[in-house]
Amino acid sequence: MITFSLQSGSNGNSIYVEADGVRLLFDAGISGRQAKLRMEQHGRQIRDVDALLLSHDHSDHVRCAGIFQRLFGIPIYVTEPTYGIARRQLGSVPDVRHFRAGESISFGPVTVHSHRTAHDAADGVAFVVECQRQRLGIFTDLGHPFDGLAELLESVDAAYLESNYDPIMLEEGPYPPLLKARIRGTGGHLSNEEAAELALHCGRRHEWLALAHLSECNNDPQVALETHRSVLGASERLTVAGRYGVSELLTV
Repeated sequence: MITFSLQSGSNGNSIYVEADGVRLLFDAGISGRQAKLRMEQHGRQIRDVDALLLSHDHSDHVRCAGIFQRLFGIPIYVTEPTYGIARRQLGSVPDVRHFRAGESISFGPVTVHSHRTAHDAADGVAFVVECQRQRLGIFTDLGHPFDGLAELLESVDAAYLESNYDPIMLEEGPYPPLLKARIRGTGGHLSNEEAAELALHCGRRHEWLALAHLSECNNDPQVALETHRSVLGASERLTVAGRYGVSELLTV
């Protein structure tokens, strides 16, 4: 299984996964032009993508999904509640295919399992991509470390894992009190410490963890890495899915 992040953060999200000839994109929060160029950096063509799966209705994950379909002919997979909220942003999209949160979707030899999250969206899901007994987690916009999340992280060989904010940076930063409370709340995002503790106690060592959805104002890649290393030591290979460009090519 081959994967890379095209971009990760509140300014836009999209992740590419390829396994056994199946090519998938998860979320479409960046422009079609950006997506095409960033995929080409790793020798992939966006027109070859078999499906676009949307995790939830927030703009940084769905705003260019309609463009992806109209420009590149990619079918969109989305839950009905998410589509109901996001349809204005999507515009005219003739090929929309619905699934229910908690269901699995088959693409030939690849199965994508969806898992409901606690994030404050209409019907948010996280994904696990499985092929030939290899499992990749896409775990962002989680809300809080909800029941079953540690077991879900334990079940995968590698993962994109939300590590959104540093608590001190959030507290001292420019956001208004209500937004700070939302981020820290049960429907918001995981902090660096929460993500690291989740990885520590999930019960396994992963091939790698890509720290994802880092806040621009309330986090820093080095701060996030140092926090995870202070908790995990040398037990995990860590990288960061960046806010402004394509990540390294990762394998599972």
